[in-house]
Amino acid sequence: MCEKHDPLAAIIAAAMPHRAGLPGATTSSAATRATTGAPGPQPAQPLPQTPAADAAQQQMVRPAKPLIHNVASASAEAQASRRRRLWELGHACHCPLVGVGFPLGVLRKLVDKVTHGKVLADDYEVHVGAVTECATRNRLSEALQKELERRYAPVLLRFRAARTTEQVAGLWRAAVAAGDVAGAFWAGLTHPRCSPELEEQMCRDLHMVQHQAGACVRADISKFNATVRENARLTQELARSQQRAAALLAEKTADADRHAAELMQLRAQAIGKDSLADALRSELDALRASIPGLETRARLADRLQQMDERERAMRQQIADLKLELARAAEAPPALPLRDAAHADASRQVVEHVMKMPLRLSERAVLCVGGRSGNVATYRELIEREGAQFSHHDGGLEDNANRLDASLAAADLVICQTGCISHSAYWRVKDYCKRNGKRCVFIDNPSISSLARGLEQVGAD
Repeated sequence: MCEKHDPLAAIIAAAMPHRAGLPGATTSSAATRATTGAPGPQPAQPLPQTPAADAAQQQMVRPAKPLIHNVASASAEAQASRRRRLWELGHACHCPLVGVGFPLGVLRKLVDKVTHGKVLADDYEVHVGAVTECATRNRLSEALQKELERRYAPVLLRFRAARTTEQVAGLWRAAVAAGDVAGAFWAGLTHPRCSPELEEQMCRDLHMVQHQAGACVRADISKFNATVRENARLTQELARSQQRAAALLAEKTADADRHAAELMQLRAQAIGKDSLADALRSELDALRASIPGLETRARLADRLQQMDERERAMRQQIADLKLELARAAEAPPALPLRDAAHADASRQVVEHVMKMPLRLSERAVLCVGGRSGNVATYRELIEREGAQFSHHDGGLEDNANRLDASLAAADLVICQTGCISHSAYWRVKDYCKRNGKRCVFIDNPSISSLARGLEQVGAD
């Protein structure tokens, strides 16, 4: 510990009058020597004292008493207006202050720095040694003082606003309620307005706070141990879950690989089928190319089939007419109204036959759509002109795929738009437009409408 210089003794020595040969001067010199430690001259032999000299001496020494008292009061006031240092606090405050003010790692680091080495003592021995060194001013206590000032500078700034002991106590109570007591304990103990009573109260409060902190630590340790056990259990469950997930992932990966292989095989099969279809298509084209007139033969085959159907229909019609003729021969000569109407229709048909605007001899006429009753009239009318008549209902009962073949075999197409589906209508119209084939569109399924349509085609 470094030596201290007493400022009060120096101030008193400087204020005393220096009189040669006076006892007051001798006393002042002695006080100065006692303060500075410097050797002084040997005291002179005292002179014989007379009553006049005693009175003069008393008169010279008397005014120095109030000056000494004033200087001491000023020093005490200056001492009370500044903050106390660590080594100026009571020894009872050092233990809690070192305990709460320094973390063990920081305290050990400061001790190692001061001792220029590494302290091998345990935490308790380091704490006890630091508390012991705080009683005096030395390198360790100065280092601890500097660290406390740096670490708790904001708290010191807040406590600096306190002007009375009650204000300091209020700040301390607020810090205890908030749970932040380390900086407040240091700022309150070193505050100039900290009284001994407040210092004792602060030590008591900190003692109870440490007890409560110990209880909380014990509770926290219990919770920590429970948490550790729970963590171990959850770790085991996580390991089992990871194992199950890994097994499931391996299974799904195997399934995915198997599906990928199957998909590869199916794609190869599809490619093989496509190649086979292309080969068959090429072979079919080659066969078609090798047979001359294949399309004409197919068209002729379709026409032959239509003629066979027409022949069967005509044979049926002939049989019906023979039956009606036999019945008419057996019937009375009077003609009923039905027969009269039939005769009128025959005459009308003959009239229209005579007025046909087109020459249909040796031509193939296709009738698409229409009612079954009108088809027979159209057939009789067209065939009397020497043409070949064929009929297609547009896909109702006949095969719709044979419509293109019937259109290709016909020289003239009669399309009854009122008795045909939309798809068949557009197919007939598109085919005739693309191939330049004549087509008669009839809205009303009657013989007069047929005559007008044929007349319009002949005019074109």
